[in-house]
Amino acid sequence: MSTWIKDTLATGAVATTATNGALAVLGKFENGNALGPINAVSHIIWGKSATKADNFDTTHTVIGSVLNAMAITGWAGVHELLMPRRRRPSAQRALLAGAAVSTVAYITDFHVVPKRLTPGFEEKISSKGLYAVYAVLAVALAAGSLSRNR
Repeated sequence: MSTWIKDTLATGAVATTATNGALAVLGKFENGNALGPINAVSHIIWGKSATKADNFDTTHTVIGSVLNAMAITGWAGVHELLMPRRRRPSAQRALLAGAAVSTVAYITDFHVVPKRLTPGFEEKISSKGLYAVYAVLAVALAAGSLSRNR
């Protein structure tokens, strides 16, 4: 397996864990429900009704988590294209790349793709919370790249 693929999967795992955690914390803090924002991601498959699902179930929670992981891992792949392959990146480079990719992800999610392909969690958390999720994504992408040994 190529170094880029391995790095993408590792960074994607870190960033997926961090963003799902942030969504759960924000959901609990803002609405008293940790799973609502994660379930809302499944609106891509199930439509608007998914944004009303607040309890654990395979249809919404697992599907929402998998869809989020796929999207985040895709952004991790973009991030890893900006990282050196043969050595560990500098913290500055990793953070700047994380911020750039997170910004492009936000613009893509809310200004490029059709409503049906937006993350969905924007229906369950505040706009401040939304920015927090993308800030967590930026830092988590950097952390994923910095965690590897070369």
